[in-house]
Amino acid sequence: MTHSEWRTDSYSGGSGQCVEVSFGDTARVRDTKDRQGGVLDLSDAAWRAFTTALKVR
Repeated sequence: MTHSEWRTDSYSGGSGQCVEVSFGDTARVRDTKDRQGGVLDLSDAAWRAFTTALKVR
């Protein structure tokens, strides 16, 4: 599966102070301030654990 377009959260307000995510075989995460920098690839299980932990806090 190819990755979808990069998306930011609607709450970010386009300020550039957030991360973007792209979904496909993995969840790819990158910093909006350094889009040419590194990309973090997370498995489906790791992405679910990450987002679940955010909701709990």
